Amino acid sequence: MRIFKIFCATALLALLLAGCKKPVEEKCFTIRNENGMTATFCTTGGRLMRLDVPAKDGSLKNVVWGCADPNACAVDKDYRQPIVGRYGNRIAGGRFDLDGYTYQLSVNEGDNHLHGGKAGFDKREWTLQPLSDCSLLMTLLSPDGEEGYPGNLEISVLCTLTDKNELVLQYAAVTDAPTILNPTLHAWFNLHGNGAGLTTSHILKINADYYTPVDDALIPTGEIAPVEGTPFDFRAGKPVTPEFDHNFVLRGESGQPALELCEPATGILLKVYTDQPGLQMYSGRPDCGLVLETQHFPDSPNHANFPSTELRPGETYTQNTIYHFEIL
Repeated sequence: MRIFKIFCATALLALLLAGCKKPVEEKCFTIRNENGMTATFCTTGGRLMRLDVPAKDGSLKNVVWGCADPNACAVDKDYRQPIVGRYGNRIAGGRFDLDGYTYQLSVNEGDNHLHGGKAGFDKREWTLQPLSDCSLLMTLLSPDGEEGYPGNLEISVLCTLTDKNELVLQYAAVTDAPTILNPTLHAWFNLHGNGAGLTTSHILKINADYYTPVDDALIPTGEIAPVEGTPFDFRAGKPVTPEFDHNFVLRGESGQPALELCEPATGILLKVYTDQPGLQMYSGRPDCGLVLETQHFPDSPNHANFPSTELRPGETYTQNTIYHFEIL
């Protein structure tokens, strides 16, 4: 898969620069490609503030629901485009067992832990270092015990805009003690343009034969259920109704997009390629956007049949996701 080819040349660079903590006065940085596409990131939460892509009428549309300005990021409660973690999505009771020890994380959604807790990656100040007109490196040190997680964790995200109108995010992380890790971009997409229409007119196709059912608190039951004959079957593509907050089990075939999202009115088509096993889709706020998060499954540490999210000393966590835009 091409995401792995892209990663090979850049993962080492990201790790070497992960310890770089040069102070910067700027809060926002913009990268661009030769087609006029731009992506603006903010230090608070490593947020994607804007993503301007070409539409069929020749204009550029900002297709993400980002914070209006850097000062709004610190008080954002809607996870508007940050990198979330250490664990994106939910952990039941904020508890997990690792190597015979039970860890208690902070709880910030009822009795459960969501998106890294009360002061997760989305509330932290990342270091952003521009590498070229089309790429920048975001780095963060998460200390041992932060929000209850074990181990000092160094994480970097290399962000690149290609001339194929792709936003490429390449994650790398290392730890000095056994821990769990499941970071993701909490991406709200509206292909009409930010605030310009409802996402209920979007057509979504998800490359998944199964999903993970949840209880009333949106915690997975542990079952991996077929989408066949259910509202969760997006394999052929259909409009998105505002009833979903669920994880889909991606097929993962080489070269196939995890999802395709299109808006006929603007002609914008988004294809997402990823090496992650799951995709969380939240559609409850169609005036704001459709949330599409490449990730491991929610509450994975408490379900032995789910893909593992453990990270140990001497290992390197990697994740590679491509947001590819076309005009229909």
